[in-house]
Amino acid sequence: MVRGYSPRRYLMCPPEHFRVAYAINPWMDPGKPVDTALAVAQWEALRERYRALGHTVEELAPRRELPDMVFAANGATVLGGRVLGARFAHRERAEEADAHHDWYTTHGFAEVRPAEHTNEGEGDFAPTASWLLAARGFRSDPLAVQEAQEYFGHPAIGLHLVDPAFYHLDTALCVLAGDEIMYYPGAFSPGSRAVLRRLFPDALLATAEDARAFGLNAVSDGHHVLLPQEASGLVEPLRLRGYEPVPVHLSELLKGGGSVKCCTAEIRG
Repeated sequence: MVRGYSPRRYLMCPPEHFRVAYAINPWMDPGKPVDTALAVAQWEALRERYRALGHTVEELAPRRELPDMVFAANGATVLGGRVLGARFAHRERAEEADAHHDWYTTHGFAEVRPAEHTNEGEGDFAPTASWLLAARGFRSDPLAVQEAQEYFGHPAIGLHLVDPAFYHLDTALCVLAGDEIMYYPGAFSPGSRAVLRRLFPDALLATAEDARAFGLNAVSDGHHVLLPQEASGLVEPLRLRGYEPVPVHLSELLKGGGSVKCCTAEIRG
């Protein structure tokens, strides 16, 4: 089986000011040093890989006082050319929402809506062909599910995260193409696992080892799947389904609790 590639448009933010200055997820440890130069080099390699695959990469200017801005997926959700802004759960990241809002309003997007309820963008919203998967439990408010459904007109499915190590949906689930996903069952409540089994009976299930290596914090263009090289157990299952895995190295950014997807906001026209 050969999967269908389609060129994408992404928004990324260079990690020029990336550091672990606080701990707002279990992966962050301010006591561990961060090599910012290495983080920049790894991020640039990811950006250039996207471009080599034919994708467009836009850049959001980083702000010194916002060290987590590199995790651009959290700033908004874009679907059908409409933008729903983020409202961050932690004050340390709150001003990132304004930076994303300003970028979209100055780049030709006519419909840009600030969020009424707490959500962290594509951290907790993942569109498939049929559904908008929307997580709650650690960062996003349950009311954000309804808000997103009303704004985008895309049926939203609420999913409850229960393991703090998987504090965002994009650490526990990845949309591969259409209505095909991969996910780690242990990150979800029993009821949410039942919903996922019903909606996606043929999903690729990740092991705990690959999930904890951020293997589900991946980006798919319908054919290529860019994922952390540490999640080696996902490579062959993806190939068997017709995808081309593209391992990348983002060791420094993992210190902030993010990897490929966290660095990559998709701009869906």
